[in-house]
Amino acid sequence: MNDTAEWLRRRLPELVAEHGVGAQVAVLADGEIHDAAAGVLSTATGEVVTTGSLFQIASITKVWTATLVQELVNEGRLDLDRPVRDVLAGFRPVITPRHLLTHTSGIDGDLFHDTGSGDDAIEEFVARLADARQLFAPGAVWSYCNSGFTVLGRIVEVLRDKPFNTVLEERLAAPLGLAVTTTYAQATAAHAVGHEDGQPVTDPGPESDWPAGSALAMSARDLLAFARMHLATPAFAVMREPQVLLPDFGNRASWGLGWELPGYSGGAVIGHHGSNRGLASFLRIAPEKGVAVALLTTGGDARAVFDHVIDDVFSALAGVRRPESPVPPAAPEPVDERFLGTYRCAGHEVVVTQADHGRVLVDLDDDAREFVALRGDALIAVDEPHTVLVFVNDLVHFGRAAVRT
Repeated sequence: MNDTAEWLRRRLPELVAEHGVGAQVAVLADGEIHDAAAGVLSTATGEVVTTGSLFQIASITKVWTATLVQELVNEGRLDLDRPVRDVLAGFRPVITPRHLLTHTSGIDGDLFHDTGSGDDAIEEFVARLADARQLFAPGAVWSYCNSGFTVLGRIVEVLRDKPFNTVLEERLAAPLGLAVTTTYAQATAAHAVGHEDGQPVTDPGPESDWPAGSALAMSARDLLAFARMHLATPAFAVMREPQVLLPDFGNRASWGLGWELPGYSGGAVIGHHGSNRGLASFLRIAPEKGVAVALLTTGGDARAVFDHVIDDVFSALAGVRRPESPVPPAAPEPVDERFLGTYRCAGHEVVVTQADHGRVLVDLDDDAREFVALRGDALIAVDEPHTVLVFVNDLVHFGRAAVRT
């Protein structure tokens, strides 16, 4: 770990300066956690990031929610394969908690409702999802689903008879001795502020979808304490088992019960990542090696910093390598006209139109770029980042599945 500590001390400030982020990194190896911090929490205040600063972990919260669900399963209080409506009266979609944990429920993934921040916020949020449409049959397609994890949070509330945040603090944060915050109201000067184009984000958005990742904040060190608890608890090992293959974006990824399995070579790797208006968070764990890294950032090119942390630290300690990202073929085939059309889901629109030289123009949420054929069922963006779109029947898949209209 001496080399790791030296890398953190020397290299992190360089990366932060190069890519314009404020950041914390923590590394778990040989049972010890080393961490470092660099940059500022807010360009408005100039407050410096320390290893004790708190960052929103955004969608990594989903693993915390999944852990609370798994505890209920371990206690015999919840069956992952029984309908959600067995627990939530009035919830009409015929789906199971397993569908929700694995993002295969088929319900629109980005249905966001601001129902406040009171103890009834999640109950009200889920009530508005009671008649949510299903884009595809349960279990048919993986499609990242924020809405589903808010439903899981409501299941936790009903079976524990307490507000979700209270359960999270009592069952996870307090036993681990972690300093976390669960609402924006708890934020202080020690909290990182999101940045977009170098400017602080003053309105982080609604926090009523807590279980999906709106407000939970902590340090990178505390996030790894949670990860270490997972590795030391045999009853949670089932959460790391592959449940469903993801569409083939070129990275051989699958999904467990809340965990992403990103398809590294050299050994098993699990993790999750998150983003929330100018903030980004990354967690990777090699369970067989007892190695983990957490990176929490505000502003700038967080992905570039993450790639350095993975390649220079995580891969070296765990003996694993992240999958190579696909690139456009040197001589791509013309794009099949069957891909042309307009596809929609909640919060997203994809319009595919013909362009010159066998290419197509893909307008994804008003961001128009040229794509070429990657293979028979997929397109890839010509310029970096080389986004991949996978087509399945009348769906286009970009992490979310959108339906042809």
